[in-house]
Amino acid sequence: MTQLVQAIALGLLIGGVYALMASGLTLIFGVMRIINIAQGAFLILVAMLTWWLWHETGIDPILASVITAPLMFGFGWVVHRLLISRVSGESSSMSILLTFGFAMVIEGVLDITAGNRFRSATPSYFDESFRIGSISLPKAQVFGFLAAVVVLGALYYVLTRTWTGRAIRAATQNPSGAALVGVGAAGTAALAFALGSATTGVGGSILSVLYPFFPASHYDWISRLLGIVVLGGMGSLPGALVGAGILGLAETLTATYGSLSWSTLVFYVVIMVVLLIRPQGLFGAKLREDAA
Repeated sequence: MTQLVQAIALGLLIGGVYALMASGLTLIFGVMRIINIAQGAFLILVAMLTWWLWHETGIDPILASVITAPLMFGFGWVVHRLLISRVSGESSSMSILLTFGFAMVIEGVLDITAGNRFRSATPSYFDESFRIGSISLPKAQVFGFLAAVVVLGALYYVLTRTWTGRAIRAATQNPSGAALVGVGAAGTAALAFALGSATTGVGGSILSVLYPFFPASHYDWISRLLGIVVLGGMGSLPGALVGAGILGLAETLTATYGSLSWSTLVFYVVIMVVLLIRPQGLFGAKLREDAA
């Protein structure tokens, strides 16, 4: 029983971090109907920047997100203005090709400037754990989870309690209706892309502590994020939260009772089973009703 509770607790901690990483991808798709294949490369770019800050200045990697999140917000805004806005209204294949190409550019730049080798930030608490009875919770995962909860809570507040957030939600649920009441499509899309990029500013910093990374590892991360978003329902933030929780639990339960090498396979099997039953994802039907 203790082993099961331990696995569930770790799965929820990991799921919270995955939810933060996937929230930007699903927010961008929800507003712009663009699948940002470069989202994984954004995560690795931030992880590399966080590692450099920690290595050169000693700044705690997770606290470094106070620096990386605003930087990624500005980076996302510029990328949208210079690149993404040029394929707005075009077929989805154009945006996929553009963002995939941009991910390759980021990978190439990191390859040249940082080298193609594994890195990982290991702050002083990296090998320490909190004890709750017989349950052991690694401090790095707890701190990463708490940072993810704070950011997701702030994102929820912005989307539900501010005019800007209501404009983004309106553009997500009914673009034509939002335009009729004066919500500017271009400005809303740029803001959503910048917010989605800013979430990687925190997610990438957490990633640098919890997982080893190198420039080409963005392929693995974008496949995980797409799996979460598709499972939850494209464009659905609640769906991303649930999908991330399922991925976290699938990984830890499979690693505990089977083998770590099977954890990713089990997650994609879960996706296939769910999509066979609900092709629109777990929360896809609700979004369609809202848009109707």
